[in-house]
Amino acid sequence: MNTFGQKFRVSIFGESHGQGIGVVMDGVPAGITLSVQDFTEDILRRKSGAKGTTPRIEDDKPEILSGIFGGKTTGAPLAILFRNHNTKSSDYEIFKEMPRPGHADFVAGVKWHNFNDPRGGGHFSGRLTLPLVAAGVVAKKITDEFVITAKLVELGGETDREKWPEMIDEAVREGDSWGGIVECSAECVAQGLGEPFFDSAESLLSHAVFSIPGVRGIEFGDGFAAARMKGSEHNDPLVSETGETGKNGAGGVNGGLTNGNPIVFRVAFKPTSSIRKAQQTYDFSTGSMGCIEIPGRHDVCFALRTPVVVEAVTAIVLADLSLRSSGDTVK
Repeated sequence: MNTFGQKFRVSIFGESHGQGIGVVMDGVPAGITLSVQDFTEDILRRKSGAKGTTPRIEDDKPEILSGIFGGKTTGAPLAILFRNHNTKSSDYEIFKEMPRPGHADFVAGVKWHNFNDPRGGGHFSGRLTLPLVAAGVVAKKITDEFVITAKLVELGGETDREKWPEMIDEAVREGDSWGGIVECSAECVAQGLGEPFFDSAESLLSHAVFSIPGVRGIEFGDGFAAARMKGSEHNDPLVSETGETGKNGAGGVNGGLTNGNPIVFRVAFKPTSSIRKAQQTYDFSTGSMGCIEIPGRHDVCFALRTPVVVEAVTAIVLADLSLRSSGDTVK
């Protein structure tokens, strides 16, 4: 399904080369000040055009279709549309017979009996992260007391940012790509958000993070390093009556519930699958393996554009959990 959340429900729609893409948000509290200009900063952070990103540039102008009156949210479903203009669908015709390695081309055809729209990756495209960013802008307004920030901390295994431009140039020369790691922190988050098991704060954040195309892993706090620690090294001792801890190995969550410390997690993004470098893949037109060189406009490292997307889905989860918790107890 294309819907996430209980109290704050987010539904995305559209395909990369269709008429447009968008999002419908239900459960948005009434009375929030909202305008088209509120979306500008985060949309620009996601936008392509910089070194290492796709040359496909859209205007990405949000059209608010419903849920706003007099500059305030009405409490009715909030719908936002982004039109697609800069498309080159002919680049994707070859993938009907030769599915791209690492892509959803083949499995999408299996699931929907080849009725799916394959142009630009269709509904699987990274372009669908734009509606997520739009929903994140609204979610951040719902949780305006929380401070959510994300940044790219590693590109192709390298943490020294000064080396990244040359690494990107190298990948361009070779017709290849890089992956990366984004670290996200959510501070000033209320305590007690989440549930003990299936709707734990980490479960919901992981669910939402994996809705971002290209995610390969997530870890909270000490993450996988905790498996190589002793309990005395990993445990977070309480240092105040408010729940503050001396370290944050748990990443801000205990027993599925936020503990008031910063929620800290890292997300691994794979290297872009669409690369110019020749690759082997099955050719359905010949019934044998063939060589494919993928045409089109693609990011060398799409992880460069993902920190704002990670922030958005984090805000979506925390907005939903906050609205849920408002009904947990009698005030």
